[in-house]
Amino acid sequence: MDQTVWKSVVGEMEVEVPRGSFVAWWQPTKMLACSEELTTIAVPNVFAKSQFEKKYDAKIRELLASNGVTPKKVEYVIESTTKRRVISRETTATQPGGKPGLGARKPAHDPTALNPRYTLDSFIVGGSNDLAYSACQAVVSEPGDKYNPLFLYGGVGLGKTHLMQAVGNAIKANDPEARVLYVSTETFVNEFLDHIRYKKKGFEEKYRGADVLIVDDIQFIAGKEKTQEAFFHTFNALRQANKQIIISSDKPPRSIPTLTERLRSRLEWGMAIDIQMPDYETRCAILKAKSSAAGIELDSETVEYLATNIKTNIRELEGVLNQILAHSEMRGITPDVSIAEGFVGNVKRMRPHYLTGRQIIDKTARYFQLSVDEICSPKRSKHIVMPRQIAMYLLRSELHLSFPKIAQELGRKDHTTAIHSVEKIEKALKLDFAVREQIAEIREKLYA
Repeated sequence: MDQTVWKSVVGEMEVEVPRGSFVAWWQPTKMLACSEELTTIAVPNVFAKSQFEKKYDAKIRELLASNGVTPKKVEYVIESTTKRRVISRETTATQPGGKPGLGARKPAHDPTALNPRYTLDSFIVGGSNDLAYSACQAVVSEPGDKYNPLFLYGGVGLGKTHLMQAVGNAIKANDPEARVLYVSTETFVNEFLDHIRYKKKGFEEKYRGADVLIVDDIQFIAGKEKTQEAFFHTFNALRQANKQIIISSDKPPRSIPTLTERLRSRLEWGMAIDIQMPDYETRCAILKAKSSAAGIELDSETVEYLATNIKTNIRELEGVLNQILAHSEMRGITPDVSIAEGFVGNVKRMRPHYLTGRQIIDKTARYFQLSVDEICSPKRSKHIVMPRQIAMYLLRSELHLSFPKIAQELGRKDHTTAIHSVEKIEKALKLDFAVREQIAEIREKLYA
């Protein structure tokens, strides 16, 4: 089927909707069918489906008509890209070129410790995690061959564990005989210590016998030289056998203290991707998906209130949502904004009651060891320009201020400077690790 029409529609919408909305909702879409009776559009999740049906349907029909397509009905269906990826057992048994693959050896037992609830289909994709999600899909498609090791890093509660275990579950679904081993670093350390102290056997066989080794929170291996050496040799053995390694941490390899240089270099061999705090659209999608899974449809006002007021991480967002749903179920009432306000209030008592533009500018200035006067001044020194641009980006992303208002907050008369600054930082977030890390750290200070 010709996708030109839908590409034209998506192209038109890219210039009309906010960048975050476009990445989260429009970019993953696809036209599945097109006829005079019915046009079917695939969307990534339940919240996107709701937005398309209620907010964008009329505009979509208008754009379809301008491209010569006038169906009687436009239907939106949820379709994850992972459903279109199928790997045959023959492919996993022997990789191209005769490389041993996942099914090359039958396991004596299955050491998998994966949570079946963690799947790629249930992971909500947004601008903060789309690169990590795409890399995980690639690993499922070609385990042991592409992005090996895959290193995911980011703050607490951003979805690293979900993504890693989702990859393991997807690989197991494609090849039930694959040995997928998920462990925390604490488990690895304790089992290694038992192996050394009590001469317990089976340690090397367990870890080096895995087809896919997933290790969570590798930062806790820092300072443990003997354990690092054991992991180093395990890493080498697996990679030489073309087995997949997936690792998570709260920081990139180069920032983990007291990590041996040879292990650090191994961890940087493949693909290292940071997962950032979820943006507003992603938080909305998470709330919609989680509440729908619990059998309750939250109204848009409640979803938007929660997404606006809880910005730190997914874990906290889900925690508040679960409290609201449990409270409402026990009392036989429908959750609404007034109920949400009570539970959000409990969380926010430990934080500022609200966030202002001045607070963002002040925290950004302090982070870069500048004064507010300097960051608001007309000075064009490089060490001031970049912090000023980051402050403008945060005013836009956190408070959704208009560009004229952003310019006003920074003492500027021309709002085109704010537009240019926000666009520059958005581009830098995709390419520059240092900028991503700086913004993540400033955000943590804003909501600490």
